[in-house]
Amino acid sequence: MVDSVSDQEKNQPLSGLDAELEREIQDALGGKSLEDLLNEASPRPKEGEARQGPLAPGQFVKARIVSVDRQNVLVEIGPKDQGMIPLEQFEAEPARGDIVELEVSRYDRDEDMWVLSRHGAVERATWADLKEGQIIEGMIEGLNKGGLEVKFGGSIQGFMPLSQISIYRVEDASGLLGQKIRAQVIEVNRHEKRVIVSARAVMELEQEESRAKLMAELAEGDVRDGIVRQVMPYGAFVDMGGVDGLVHVSQLSYARVDDPAKVVQPGMKVKVKVLKIDKETGKISLGMKQVGPDPWDEIESRFPAGMTTEGLVTRLADFGAFCQLTPGVEGLIPIGEITWTQRLRHPSDMLKVGETVSIKVLAVDLERKRISLSIKQALANPWSGAAQRYPVQGEIDGTVKRLAEFGAFIELEPGVEGLAHISELSEERVRKVEDVLQVGQAVRAKVLEVDEAGRRISLTIKNVLQAGQELPAVEIGSAAPAAPKKRKTPLKGGLE
Repeated sequence: MVDSVSDQEKNQPLSGLDAELEREIQDALGGKSLEDLLNEASPRPKEGEARQGPLAPGQFVKARIVSVDRQNVLVEIGPKDQGMIPLEQFEAEPARGDIVELEVSRYDRDEDMWVLSRHGAVERATWADLKEGQIIEGMIEGLNKGGLEVKFGGSIQGFMPLSQISIYRVEDASGLLGQKIRAQVIEVNRHEKRVIVSARAVMELEQEESRAKLMAELAEGDVRDGIVRQVMPYGAFVDMGGVDGLVHVSQLSYARVDDPAKVVQPGMKVKVKVLKIDKETGKISLGMKQVGPDPWDEIESRFPAGMTTEGLVTRLADFGAFCQLTPGVEGLIPIGEITWTQRLRHPSDMLKVGETVSIKVLAVDLERKRISLSIKQALANPWSGAAQRYPVQGEIDGTVKRLAEFGAFIELEPGVEGLAHISELSEERVRKVEDVLQVGQAVRAKVLEVDEAGRRISLTIKNVLQAGQELPAVEIGSAAPAAPKKRKTPLKGGLE
């Protein structure tokens, strides 16, 4: 039983607990003693009631090994009881007939045998020697609205608040029932028979030990196995065995990642490369994409300059469109390389994200990891052969597409425009282009000059008969008289 308790100890404030944890404990207890709460949530059997034979959970027994298979060890406890223990709890495979000391975990009615464990309590605590900070090993026997009921030391009942179950969020604690757990005693109140324990505190101690050891071993460039613990909009935190590092969203994949949750999820096992270690702050930057092959390594041979292929439009900007050639590799289509036939204000006038387009690779810069692409050059160039199709002094029909202060642009065919300068619009002085021409108007023009390489054609509409116009009328009698025919000089000899 409990030793005598002094009045000073009875009135002693809770030691070492912060206000938030104390509120959580008080809410869970609801003004009752821990003993009352545990009995209400899970009534305890009287001494000897509902026990299988002479054994009880938490009891330490000596047993003789009967048989060993690949996973379990069968033991005999006295003349009537048998038990099972996982083989993995032995450092070396035990021999038949060996005597071992084990702790009783629980009774399995389906198998009609005891489930045993080699891991006894770290300290077989009693009320007499129980102290705060002590590490105990107990069995989770119950669950209530505020936490878990933990039995240890054979007969001591402890309480573990939900926030103290793990360093990670636990959604459903019912799966822990019947399991053994290591915990630290964070409060002892002998007068109220109240013991508060924390598995989280043990995990934090172990994590700190592992962290210190791992931090001493860890080096930039190391490749490690890890488990994704948390996913945020800016990246994912990965646990490498006691040490967490951040994989920034830009380091998750060579392909563009807008949402890290589409690439990784909590609990996922991943390989990461240590990119940077800040010894002062303890922050570690990790990369996942660096573990796999870099798609840029073979890009020059896969997509050489001059090649025509297909790509996926991924982003649109004022200056052009980004197009994915293969996951992790994007190139830029400048706005001037989108079309031969239109003058675009924005790439969205012709393209949309998610669209697949035919493109031509113009240039590859491996050092800067940049690729220049073109849509229009993957198509036929309408200017090719323009000098032959539009000979100088030849006349051609067209449509006025745009007006400028200095003249009018006339479309001769899709993708080919010529310029009629303001001085070439009329024999008379023209103050404004719109006084003579309007956008959409059909006109006939004469070709003055063709620069096929520079994609320029100079036109004139002066003295060019337009549709619907007639030749100038000529007055009768106004024409000059015909010159008299010269008489032929008679040939000599009278021959005509």
